[in-house]
Amino acid sequence: SSGINAEYGYRKESVSVFEVDGRKNKTYCQNLCLLAKLFLDHKTLYYDVEPFMFYILTEYDRKGCHIVGYFSKEKNSFLCYNVSCILVLPPYMKRGYGKMLIDFSYALSRREGKLGSPEKPLSDLGLVSYRSYWKDKLLEYFLTYNEPEITIKHISQTLGFNPYDIVSTLQAYGMIKYHKSTHFILKRPEMLSAYKRKQTSVSSLPCRTIDMSRLKWTPPHQRKY
Repeated sequence: SSGINAEYGYRKESVSVFEVDGRKNKTYCQNLCLLAKLFLDHKTLYYDVEPFMFYILTEYDRKGCHIVGYFSKEKNSFLCYNVSCILVLPPYMKRGYGKMLIDFSYALSRREGKLGSPEKPLSDLGLVSYRSYWKDKLLEYFLTYNEPEITIKHISQTLGFNPYDIVSTLQAYGMIKYHKSTHFILKRPEMLSAYKRKQTSVSSLPCRTIDMSRLKWTPPHQRKY
């Protein structure tokens, strides 16, 4: 489609992500927002799209690229929000694409050298989706990081997560405690074991994550036009 710039996107196997500038493709992006409004009760933005970039996740087959979902991202967010609105179309729900879009938003944040976070407040469904993603990424980190001391700062720098989101997730799952003015992160063996079983289960959702080596994206302020 004319106006969709794949140069700064992502492609691996049948999955592609295209970046679309709301200023250069105003009508297209407004239509995307109107489409999202059909499925998101809290969706209010659909006219003022110029301050946003849109990242459109597609699946490719012999007929071409089919839109799976998208998220919008403010071009200049003072609070470093990496997602303003996120949507997976109903035919593709419950198939791991939501987490893949979230993973892509954090891949962009890491490429920018920033700590990302979705725009607040999150909807109830958004909070469930993000907290599940954050939990899985934290458990994956705990399984691969072997140093004796784990700090919020190191987790944040490694994953590109805002420290507040890390702490709130650890609290929600009972993985942090406060004792004598100090916070202690708890590696809960039963949660780690359950996560490992889920990763190897045949019945689990496909693990859709972003391969950073296939990310063909440069932060806008570093681009040469």
